Amino acid sequence: MHATGVKRTAAVSVATLALLVLAACGDGSGQGGGTSPPPDNRVPSTEKPAPVPDDARILAVKIDNVRAARPPTGLDRADIVYVEQVESGLSRILAAYSSDVPSVIGPVRSARESDLELLRQFNRPTLAYSGAQSRLIPLIEAAPLDALPPSKAPRAYFRGGDRPAPHNLYLRPGDTPYDSSGVNAAESIGLRFAAPPAGGKVVKERTVRYPAARFTFTWSADQQRWLVAMDGSPARTADGKRLSAANVVVQDVTVRPSAFRDRSGSPSPFTETVGSGSATVLRGGRAYNAEWGRDKAESRTVFTTPDGKRMTFASGQIWIVYAAR
Repeated sequence: MHATGVKRTAAVSVATLALLVLAACGDGSGQGGGTSPPPDNRVPSTEKPAPVPDDARILAVKIDNVRAARPPTGLDRADIVYVEQVESGLSRILAAYSSDVPSVIGPVRSARESDLELLRQFNRPTLAYSGAQSRLIPLIEAAPLDALPPSKAPRAYFRGGDRPAPHNLYLRPGDTPYDSSGVNAAESIGLRFAAPPAGGKVVKERTVRYPAARFTFTWSADQQRWLVAMDGSPARTADGKRLSAANVVVQDVTVRPSAFRDRSGSPSPFTETVGSGSATVLRGGRAYNAEWGRDKAESRTVFTTPDGKRMTFASGQIWIVYAAR
């Protein structure tokens, strides 16, 4: 069965069991500000990180993010939104879907070397992308993922008429071999949805700057979400809905030149997601200092509080923004 965004019976059963266990243990699942408990596909995890589920099938889509490519379609339904720097100081998005897969996603753009390292923490994900330079293709083919460019699934891609190429390529996940498991992509790599840690600093806004792009996240007490702005303008979906996040992680990483260049000769940045460093987690109108660590490519990224406990996240979408340190 193709991805339809509807949870499978197995996923519901697991979620129901988790809720019963939480109820028996008296474990709270509320968020800051008195928000309601998370829906069953975002059930708080246990204190001890669970192994990656064997059926946690993730669809990762490389999404164009320059002004000419906006607004995006289906980005608001991703479990995790990764933001990374690309050539000429611009940004691009890698969106991870599993618990809720929309019928159309885009605009789809080309893959980068950084994506291959980032995606190693997932259990053989499917990567949808418009293409890649010839020198990178062997690395993509050798990576432990299912590559899904238009050449492998021509019926799944189409060109929209609302904007010029190359910013008008879209994906229909239902016409691909990808089959959603309904497991939340964030939980599949050990991120925990639970009550916030103690402390944190009240923050109304946070901006992350790239050489030629910037993202601003503004807390909305009414919506209990971080409203997203790109390059100074409110970010919206193709149907006019404001993009927002329950959580924003600003992860300080090393960004260095790779061995690849784009068509104009600009070096492609490589974002190192293996290693360790500091991070800031925004949730519930507060900012929490955190540390991140990932000792090897096949390991999952772990976020911890200054006292060494695992960081917890509010129910909902997580944006992870890679910031050069």
